[in-house]
Amino acid sequence: MTARGKEAAALALHRFGFGPVRDQIAAFAGDPRGAILADLERPQAGRGAAADLPSSGEAARAVFEFRAEQQAKTKLAERTKKEAEARRAATGMSDVADAAAGAASAAAQPDDKVAAKQPQLPALLVQNEAKVRYDAAVDAEIGFVERLVWFWSNHFCISTDKIASMAGAYEREGIRPHVLGRFTDMLIAAESHPAMLVYLDNVESMGANSVAGINRDKGLNENLAREILELHTLGVRSGYSQADVTSFANVLTGWTWVALGEPNHGGEFVFVKRLHEPGEQLVLGRRYADGGVEQGRAVLADLARHPATAQHVAKKLARHFVADEPPPTLVATLERTFKDTDGDLKRVAEALILADESWTPQRTKLKRPSEWIAGILHSTGVHPSIVGRVMGAQALLGEPLWRPPAPNGYPDTEAAWIDGVPQRLDIASEAAQRLPPQTDPFALIDSALGPLASRETRDTVARAESRTQALALLMMAPEYLRR
Repeated sequence: MTARGKEAAALALHRFGFGPVRDQIAAFAGDPRGAILADLERPQAGRGAAADLPSSGEAARAVFEFRAEQQAKTKLAERTKKEAEARRAATGMSDVADAAAGAASAAAQPDDKVAAKQPQLPALLVQNEAKVRYDAAVDAEIGFVERLVWFWSNHFCISTDKIASMAGAYEREGIRPHVLGRFTDMLIAAESHPAMLVYLDNVESMGANSVAGINRDKGLNENLAREILELHTLGVRSGYSQADVTSFANVLTGWTWVALGEPNHGGEFVFVKRLHEPGEQLVLGRRYADGGVEQGRAVLADLARHPATAQHVAKKLARHFVADEPPPTLVATLERTFKDTDGDLKRVAEALILADESWTPQRTKLKRPSEWIAGILHSTGVHPSIVGRVMGAQALLGEPLWRPPAPNGYPDTEAAWIDGVPQRLDIASEAAQRLPPQTDPFALIDSALGPLASRETRDTVARAESRTQALALLMMAPEYLRR
């Protein structure tokens, strides 16, 4: 059984986007599938607005210079303090005179308390990127492509705990340009991005028999190779061996970045031959000649076309959008499309929408905190004025933006998030308090839920003691929490 009419439209906008707004439920009721598919055809779909944002290299260099300046200021302050102590010892300056001199010096400095309220450069870069990301969710007519960006960004995740300066730029440069392109291109872009090379320690890796490895008595780091095989392509228990991991890690030696101290290109990708393990490598039964950086690209291209990769990606997509235990027939459809189109992600997304299994009326998927928060912003049309507050709410619910606990990203099953649902009430209450006073909870039920809203939910909202409480209860309704 599949949903139809207004129910299908409301379900589709929650399941594949960020939820309905205004009169979309009625407008899309005639052809919900067509409405979602149309999101794939928008010009520049998924690219996002980034005119004022720095590239990953520019951001990394800026943070490097910022930290160097902070270190210099600290050392200068320590030097000034020691010089003052030496003068006091030599001249016998009184405590009163010394205090007066210190007060005069402090008066000439900016107010530390005021400065402390402003985020420092690394945090500011993340917040600026986050603002653009949240705004894209608010402004999205449907949000299917934006949801795809979020899915792939989590699939190829990095963490601000390791490389804060590049988190948002990595998503813009490694994920967004390829979200409706070929998986091969996204895979190569993600794995060769400096943020990924830092996150999974490939910048520290060098072949034992490379020039650098011999001279520095250092060797291989297998993290990137292992996670590509286990998480990004084939999946666990897919037939690769430890020998494959080691050989692939040797292939990836030399994939690194320009040192941040280089003022023009620091933080950018570079292949350094003296780090690269020379010679042919055997990966998954196939031999790859030593072609420098092309050796790695060749392995990645073959991994992208491996049958296990098609199955792994298909199941993750179906699990994310439809059900924790997705219908095997849906997974098979996506897997077949992935193989038949050489990993054309737009065609795979189309297959997801066209499959009847994607339109089951049962809404069993619990929205992750990020999706739930974005849904509130989207359905109310509120752009966050203080993005740090939204990021804080997301972190409080266990899903800090671009900070997954491990390279496998945030989990996509209810078991990982259900215990935190009660905490969402505090977030809902605060969000409700900050909505414009003209926000009508009953109008919001009709626009955001429509036919999905049960009689129990409508009665609960109607019995609320205040408009704010009614809005908070609506945001906590099962129909709002699930897709």
